[in-house]
This record gives sequence, structure tokens and C-alpha cells, in this order.
Amino acid sequence: MSESDSIHSSRREIMIEHLFVGEMLRYLWLSGFTNVDVLRAETDASGYDLVIEANSIIRHIQLKSSALTAKTSVQNIHEELWKKPSGCVIWIRFNQDSINLGPYRWYGARPGKPLTAKSRPDDFKIARHSKGNSKGEKTDRKNIRVLGIGQFDKVDTIAELASLLFGISARKT
Repeated sequence: MSESDSIHSSRREIMIEHLFVGEMLRYLWLSGFTNVDVLRAETDASGYDLVIEANSIIRHIQLKSSALTAKTSVQNIHEELWKKPSGCVIWIRFNQDSINLGPYRWYGARPGKPLTAKSRPDDFKIARHSKGNSKGEKTDRKNIRVLGIGQFDKVDTIAELASLLFGISARKT
């Protein structure tokens, strides 16, 4: 990771979110789904970053991202996501040099089903603060759960992701 990557990580995160939305919208459009809504959360207090509706399915999506070369193997997920009607997590892996997206990691239930159809928050350990309090203790982060990379399914393409999100079959080329 270059110094620029760490200094501008928030900007890069937003750029990756926009690229992801653009790629998903392009795929959906070319697949005949032109009536798609995308909503962006102002804060992440409810456990999601985006809401996308397509094929009569509403998905509350928590986005995570990391470079292909990153060593991170866990993601922190807000418990509120389990309360959404069809919440899911998409971990976007990207090439640090080209900013090409993929492969992806997916954690979610079938289209139209909540995360509780797959798991419960109590199935995962509680996250801890990375910095200690005034006593040097790293306390629990209330309502945040840790999911390891092994709990995510690997997804290679936007087409596969659209199928997982909305039950949309791969378009014919």
C-alpha cells in the first residue's frame, strides 16, 4: 500500500462504491432490468451503505473493500444488517494498480430472504476497539460482529453477484 492509498483511503472507498454501482447498473440494464433504484445511506448506523432494488427484490448492502494484495481476513459487520428484510455484505476485492473490481466475496441469503435465514449475529464474535480506552483496555464494540473470509462465498463476476442479489440469470452474450 502506498502512502497515497492510506491518506486518500476514504476517497478511494467512495470511488470503488461508485464503480461497483456503475458496473451493477450496466449489467442489470443489459440484462433487461431498466427499472432499478439505488439509494445511499447518509450514515452507516443502520448497517448498510446502499439499497438497490431490482427484479422486485430490495437489498440492503454493506460494502467492504480491500486490495487484492491486502492481508485482511476479517470484516466488521453491524448487527442492524440482520434486521433488514434482505441484508447482505459484498466485499469488493480490487486491483490496486488498475482499480479493476473483482473477484468479490459475498455473505447473504437468497433473494428476498433476510440474513437471519443464513445466520444470527450471535453466531459471530463481537468486535473489539482497535485502540485502548484510558486504561489501555480494548473494549467490545457493541453491535459489531466479526466475519472471517471463510464465511464469505467467492464470486468472480458481476453476473454471478446479480444472480445472488436479485435472482437474475446470466445474460446471453
